[in-house]
Amino acid sequence: MKEIKLREEYIKLGQALKAADLVSDGVEAKFVILDGLVKVNGETDTRRGRKLYDGDLVFYNGETIKILK
Repeated sequence: MKEIKLREEYIKLGQALKAADLVSDGVEAKFVILDGLVKVNGETDTRRGRKLYDGDLVFYNGETIKILK
């Protein structure tokens, strides 16, 4: 499980994928999110601007990202 520590109140989904090194850039993040390959807290989410807060879990490509405050 990868962990991302928040610097602000939230991080956007696309940014979280990049920060966890699960995608190479924002364009790749956009496509994997729009293709429905990313789940947030167990539900598919196609909004790359989705705000993630402390305790949220992101699932992509067999990896889990935990958002921490």
